[in-house]
Amino acid sequence: IISTPPPLPGGVEVTMQNKTDAIQRLKNIEGHVRGVERMLENDAYCIDVIRQLQAIQAALNKVNALVLEGHLNSCVVDAIQGDDPGQREVALGEITEVFSAALQSK
Repeated sequence: IISTPPPLPGGVEVTMQNKTDAIQRLKNIEGHVRGVERMLENDAYCIDVIRQLQAIQAALNKVNALVLEGHLNSCVVDAIQGDDPGQREVALGEITEVFSAALQSK
């Protein structure tokens, strides 16, 4: 779930643009997935299906990057600038965990 945090100290603000972009991209991806489903139902050439699936994965990677950017610019910045060392540890641990999981899935 993408949420728009309040403005951060120093005037930095995560805009609604990331949220809007991510939602629009997901709607496009949804349509693209339905198109691939139709391709499979119609026995489309396998390489064409694979290319479309690769395009979907690239689009999902862009959504992932938007969500990560928003998180880094809001939650992580808040945790690092905050006074609670535990909160900093949690935020950094989450980022490490996400990247470790991504590396293991490859």
